[in-house]
Amino acid sequence: MASKKKIVVTGFEPFAEHTVNSSWVAVQELERLGLGEAVDLYVCEMPVEYQAVKRLLPSLWKENQPQLVVHVGVSGLATTVTLERCGHNKGYTRPDNCSFCPASQCCVENGPDCIKSILDMDTICKRVNDAGIGITVSTSEDAGRYLCDYTYYTSLHLGKGRAAFVHVPPLAKPYSGKDLGRALQAVIQEMLKLLEGSHSEEAQKGTKHSSDNP
Repeated sequence: MASKKKIVVTGFEPFAEHTVNSSWVAVQELERLGLGEAVDLYVCEMPVEYQAVKRLLPSLWKENQPQLVVHVGVSGLATTVTLERCGHNKGYTRPDNCSFCPASQCCVENGPDCIKSILDMDTICKRVNDAGIGITVSTSEDAGRYLCDYTYYTSLHLGKGRAAFVHVPPLAKPYSGKDLGRALQAVIQEMLKLLEGSHSEEAQKGTKHSSDNP
């Protein structure tokens, strides 16, 4: 029997006007729903603090050895479930829950300005929308230069692109926590299908190369 896939999914604690953070509500709903028998799902609530995120993420990757890490955050501007294509290194000037801001205003000193996820978010978006689950999914290139973007970039850097970020709207604007949980389940299942597809393509390439030898 194939070993279970380990997937880590995180939400954020409350901050500013978000006294209930819909991202963590959505992740808890996802935990109740699960991702099927073949997936070992680990969830975690992230602090809205730059230094805590910088400390937590390396251990999250190291201890769990996940195939994929999906971070979920709330956006007061979002009205859809939004898949972020990339994380940004610079421009972090907004103070966190501890009134702290990185002096360098960046995630990783001398890191690239932008790191893209290895997942094709446009394909995932289209597949989930085509499935007609009653929740609209869109894509974005700007995760907001706050803890969401900071977490995403740091995770993409640690996981060599094997990370994803999903922005969700605040609760009841327009979706319930249960709706957001269903949307996360659908989105992450499509992410896993894409990851499996890329693995099998690599394996096929490998067999082709070996059969080329006389």
